[in-house]
Amino acid sequence: MKTVKIGIMTQEKMRARVLAIARGEYKPKVSDPKIWFPSMKSLAEVLSDENRALLRVIKDTRPESLTSLAEATGRKVSNLSRTLKTMSGYGLVEMKRENNHVRPIAKATEFQIIAA
Repeated sequence: MKTVKIGIMTQEKMRARVLAIARGEYKPKVSDPKIWFPSMKSLAEVLSDENRALLRVIKDTRPESLTSLAEATGRKVSNLSRTLKTMSGYGLVEMKRENNHVRPIAKATEFQIIAA
């Protein structure tokens, strides 16, 4: 699994960057971060020690469902669901629907953080 670059930039600067890209005034570099957080605080909440450990468990055990992940981690399904939904929004986890369950897939376990 490759290292994912994460950037930290204020909402105002992110908005200005997105608008500049849309207008064609700025072309993102291949080396630019793919995931952005508005502050170190929000980054720390999403990538807490507990959540990074959760990503490693997902990567190592490849659970078939949230229930099996709950059994492996000792966390409640509702708690996992909420956490994984947040992480999914940032592209750190994919929630793949299969038949009657959702299978979490870790997209990253190693990170490079760039503060702008």
